[in-house]
Amino acid sequence: MRKGQVPRRKDDLWKNQRGKGDVYVFEVNPRASRTVPFLSKITGVPMVELGTKVMLGKTLKELGYKSGLVEPHSLVAVKVPVFSFGKLTQVDIYLGPEMKSTGEVMGVDYSVPQALYKGLLAAGCTIPLSGNVLVTIADRDKEEALPIIAGLQEMGLHFVATPGTAHFLRNRGIEVDDVNKIEGGSPHVVDLINSGKVGFVINTHSGGRGPIRDGFQIRRAAVERGIPCLTSLDTARAMIDCIAFIRSGRESALLSLDEYIK
Repeated sequence: MRKGQVPRRKDDLWKNQRGKGDVYVFEVNPRASRTVPFLSKITGVPMVELGTKVMLGKTLKELGYKSGLVEPHSLVAVKVPVFSFGKLTQVDIYLGPEMKSTGEVMGVDYSVPQALYKGLLAAGCTIPLSGNVLVTIADRDKEEALPIIAGLQEMGLHFVATPGTAHFLRNRGIEVDDVNKIEGGSPHVVDLINSGKVGFVINTHSGGRGPIRDGFQIRRAAVERGIPCLTSLDTARAMIDCIAFIRSGRESALLSLDEYIK
């Protein structure tokens, strides 16, 4: 190929250069997710540094490491995402497969509840120990949510729910107060959130999208008032463990990361 000549397709370039020993790099995009530095911190293994040196010709053995898994230890680390929904009006906080977090924090301790507790606090999430919980659960999630809500009730929290969820919970022995959906008129569910009488919200997605849906308005009202809004039952389940840990009176370990991974 003559100097300055541009091939029409990558295939053309390959055909023209095949056998001549020249390598043409069209794009270099070296990257790693935020999980790599997270794992490096918690294991004490400088993964980026090691990976760079291996690409330059070194072996793990020469660098003082062996192959296989890192020896396990008793440390637990939880990565908690940080969001900026409060600064972004008219943006739904419901989480899907796309990346919506703008950062993350690490909670480290010797048990999952303790590590998660630290992570949630660092991410700015208030963990309620009493007061009202607003629950609005999609029909497909109601049975799965029942033991979570029952567990929170045993810890002394009280529930307020929209009519469908309230009816479901009451029929299964959960004490709950009703609140209108938005279409039912004031005082409705968003009025309740804005009144400051709700400690946190459990709201699972019913499938509708857009600002006219109750779920969207509930989630926006919660985030704008700084009220924790859980859209995942897994997170709500983990919240029970956090509350139980706080109520136990046990203290978290307060150590530097270097001290943890010794």
